[in-house]
Amino acid sequence: MKRILVTGAYGQIGTELVNELRKRYGGDNVIATDVRDNPPSLIADNGPNEVLNIMDKTAIDSVVDKYNIDTIFHMAALLSATGEKDPFLCWDINMNGTINIIKTTIEKKLKKIFVPSSIAVWGPGVETINTPQESVLQPTTMYGVTKVSGEILSDYFVKKHGLDIRGLRYPGIISSETLPGGGTTDYAVEIFYEAVKHQKYDCFLKDDATLPMMYMPDCIKATIDLMEADFDRLKHHSNFNVAAASFSPSELAAEIKKHIPNFEITYTPDSRQKIAESWPQVIDDSAARSEWDWSHDFDLEKMTKNMVEVLTEKHKNGLI
Repeated sequence: MKRILVTGAYGQIGTELVNELRKRYGGDNVIATDVRDNPPSLIADNGPNEVLNIMDKTAIDSVVDKYNIDTIFHMAALLSATGEKDPFLCWDINMNGTINIIKTTIEKKLKKIFVPSSIAVWGPGVETINTPQESVLQPTTMYGVTKVSGEILSDYFVKKHGLDIRGLRYPGIISSETLPGGGTTDYAVEIFYEAVKHQKYDCFLKDDATLPMMYMPDCIKATIDLMEADFDRLKHHSNFNVAAASFSPSELAAEIKKHIPNFEITYTPDSRQKIAESWPQVIDDSAARSEWDWSHDFDLEKMTKNMVEVLTEKHKNGLI
């Protein structure tokens, strides 16, 4: 990877991914793109930023040519809860946008692309504890449908056309830098902001809704580690299970109370609860640990301590 393009670069994962890639590969070698024209402060001034609509293949080709791109991290997508509000738009953006990226990869002879997947690929019939790499995929959201389709599409082009496409099934991602954009696991970020600012939070999931989660530093590490792995070691490609910590809202609230004793949580489950109930609670990621030496650094305790410290400092400085 020498010249890298990131789509959806202003989103929750994209922002911090761009920042880390620029640290490793040089600011001028990582081009951040998004359909919006307001790059976050974290990446606004440390490298190139371009407005790019992934539905416009001609525009994708133009940016790839302009910067001599060899690698794409395709992070642009509509997430689960947002996608349910307009499922046809979710399909259009998530699938046709990915197809445009793959077409450009073939035509421009790029080296590799990253197409992320999600725990949303699972649904009824899946083993909820230690969900295996090979398992039943019956998503209950259009977002999940697009992620299953993206995995199959990517694997097809790996096996039939020799492309190097890689991807992870992301769990819920927790970050202190960028707010999430409409996912079922968003509570695990919102709860920290509300705890620090108001010492209370009304959760849209039930107290015992256990889900797989991951702190952003581990998410970025997993993403880059997979892309830097030796292709010859990989038996899987676009659908790696990755895990760090699994917990429920009540367990997270109890951990937060260790740092903010006055924190209180209430529960008002909404439509996202049904989505959460269709997903695994604990994921088996032994394939990732075997094929490219994946290991996480943050458990619930370590992640919570760091999140509270970072957001408390930001709150004191008027940044949140």
